[in-house]
Amino acid sequence: MATTAPRTPVIEIENLVTHYGRRQILHGVDLTIYEGEIMIIMGGSGSGKSTLLRFLLGLGRPTSGSIRMLGKDITQASPMEMHELRKNMGVAFQGGALLSSMTVGENVQLPLREHHGHLDEKTMQIMARLKLEVVNLGGFEDLMPSQLSGGMIKRAAVARAIITDPKMMFFDEPSAGLDPVVSAELDELILRLRDAMRMTIVVVTHELQSAFKIADRITVLDKGRILMTGTVQEVKASDNDRIQSLLNRRVSTEEIHAEEYLERLTMEARTP
Repeated sequence: MATTAPRTPVIEIENLVTHYGRRQILHGVDLTIYEGEIMIIMGGSGSGKSTLLRFLLGLGRPTSGSIRMLGKDITQASPMEMHELRKNMGVAFQGGALLSSMTVGENVQLPLREHHGHLDEKTMQIMARLKLEVVNLGGFEDLMPSQLSGGMIKRAAVARAIITDPKMMFFDEPSAGLDPVVSAELDELILRLRDAMRMTIVVVTHELQSAFKIADRITVLDKGRILMTGTVQEVKASDNDRIQSLLNRRVSTEEIHAEEYLERLTMEARTP
């Protein structure tokens, strides 16, 4: 009988708890994400998904619990240790976050300058061009961000995020603000990155169509707790009322106001 090789954990979250003031945001979150997996994190506004992503990026320390990445607990890591770990982390922010005063190529080179400053200019330019070709932006390196469409800005941000060939990639609402055709192209790009580069990819999104297309597994957060983690089929088949409300967009007006307020508290809190 054939045996299935054990999967290698890349990110291990254990009993993650955090507070902002007296308000508890995350309530004992446990989650393991494996090598080469696309993990979707979903939830309504105020569910805690932005806070969880913030901790995964090392932009704050939780009240308690641990986050192990590639074997290192980043909740206890020193600034130097985090600097080294970030060489293996790529991040594509929601709006692209390209610097308007730099060309597309210069934007893509930024992680190289931060983490591989020993490289010469010619090498960095070649590497940037290669990564722009990966995201179908070959030949656009001399343009300014203002000359790009929204979808092109997102793809340029992906090129910047993968310039160091990271083992882990994080996307924050990659389809936000894009039309369905461009969104579908970005989904295909994420799948290609997983398949070609064997990246472990974490995507925070509320776009159901995109999530169902690219996910290996989905984690559903609600009010700082994980309701379930499972395949697309398992999530769709769940009999949990909260999950079905999320999938069918059934959220009360009172709940929206409360969760939006909580989300603002989360995003405005300063990094400890």
